[in-house]
Amino acid sequence: MINNIEWSKLPFGYVKTHYNVRCYNRDGKWGEVEISSSEYINIHMAATALHYGQEAFEGLKVFRGKDGKLRVFRWDENAKRLINSAKGVMMAEPPMELFLEMLEKVVKLNEDFVPPYGTGASLYIRPLLIGTGPQVGVSPAKEYLLLIFVGPVGPYFKDGFKLVKMQIARDVDRAAPLGTGRFKVGGNYAASLSSVVRAHDEGYGSVLYLDAKEKRYIDEAGPANFFAIKNNVYITPDSTSILPSITNMSLQQLAKDLGLKVEARHVPVEELNTFEEAGACGTAAVITPIGEIVDRETGNRYTFGDEPGPVSKKLYETLQGIQYGEIPDMHGWVHIIE
Repeated sequence: MINNIEWSKLPFGYVKTHYNVRCYNRDGKWGEVEISSSEYINIHMAATALHYGQEAFEGLKVFRGKDGKLRVFRWDENAKRLINSAKGVMMAEPPMELFLEMLEKVVKLNEDFVPPYGTGASLYIRPLLIGTGPQVGVSPAKEYLLLIFVGPVGPYFKDGFKLVKMQIARDVDRAAPLGTGRFKVGGNYAASLSSVVRAHDEGYGSVLYLDAKEKRYIDEAGPANFFAIKNNVYITPDSTSILPSITNMSLQQLAKDLGLKVEARHVPVEELNTFEEAGACGTAAVITPIGEIVDRETGNRYTFGDEPGPVSKKLYETLQGIQYGEIPDMHGWVHIIE
């Protein structure tokens, strides 16, 4: 491991590591996996990634367990989601075996950047798929690049598992109902930037978006899925414009394991008044418990207590326990990198 990094003080940001791995798809065929120490990509100025949004990415983590083993969490679901995103914007689809080969290779090449157990940090893995072939007309490229880089990260929210305030932004749509919201593509995040920055400037941790069609239902929570707890039920929005979160999928299973009922359905804004707990969930933060939600337009406030709720805390501790090898992996979610 690298000695000059203060692992427990790491932000959630970019840290240069030794190597990244790359593989090109040319004329419909994937080539050999290449190892690179460069942080840069040599790309054609007419590449479709730059002009027509042929770009998708993923985010997953590697954890150094209490037994010293390296565990990656549900890589197969990330691979499936990248394939789905590639289909959504007409890119070459990376085979799952190629995804795993590149993932294992880049982790082993940068193993000394995997933070020690007990520091609260992990190794973040960022697969990136882009159209590198040139096109002037609007059409798919004939060449694609799959690249995976890694870097050690701390918690997404610097205060850790503590309550945050969120703001409902009615004047911005993150994604259209039948658009690209269900794919992990850069355009969705570009659409959210102005409202996220504004929310931060106004003292909020993130933004809660409503459905673009009727502005009646909860959609996404900034870069994460929304969930709530009420009457022993785990409730999360169902929408065609929400990115399917692997963390949310896992929390739903863990909620069932704890004896909760799970409902994926439309969640009206006014139902916020009835929730005992609320949170946002995703790879970066796992669970971000929400203490208050404020509707920027109406001024309505919805509060969920002064401390993270017991169900959210239990789900968070259970998921993290599985990731770090502290709790048995009953569902086969963890892949150990030898």
